[in-house]
Amino acid sequence: MSPSRGRDTQRSALYAAEAMVLSLFESEQPTVELAGTAITLPPEARFGSVESVRTYVDRVLARPSVQERFPRAGLDVGVRARRGHTSAHYESAPTPVIAVPESTEGRWALRELVVLHEVSHHLTEPGVVPHGPEFVGTLVDLVADVLGPEAGFVYRVILTDSGIALR
Repeated sequence: MSPSRGRDTQRSALYAAEAMVLSLFESEQPTVELAGTAITLPPEARFGSVESVRTYVDRVLARPSVQERFPRAGLDVGVRARRGHTSAHYESAPTPVIAVPESTEGRWALRELVVLHEVSHHLTEPGVVPHGPEFVGTLVDLVADVLGPEAGFVYRVILTDSGIALR
């Protein structure tokens, strides 16, 4: 990590908060109560292959609303299979790429919210803390744009209640 980026102090807390969000989306109940508000969660896409993730990422980046909001949406990002099954990740250099596990054990990562997290890394300007306030703001904005305001609300409430700073 370059010194200009600062320390990634929110990473663990962000991952824990996102685990709460993912569990809400896995619930059998499509409606949840959060912050005194009943929210109907939108369906979350699940992917069957790395190629389907690639197609999805291309479609997200091509959305006019994403193109207007995020200058980096016009930059190509590759999608490739990742060895192992513990996580998905984003690489900015030498060329931008999202890596997702494709093993049977890694299928947990072939879901829309995980992919949007990685796309958010691509859309966040270089040089910022990887899971800092700018990234978190991008993530919340992207989820709200792609999945809808209800999903954005869920992210904003859970992240804020978890002490995650966002711009």
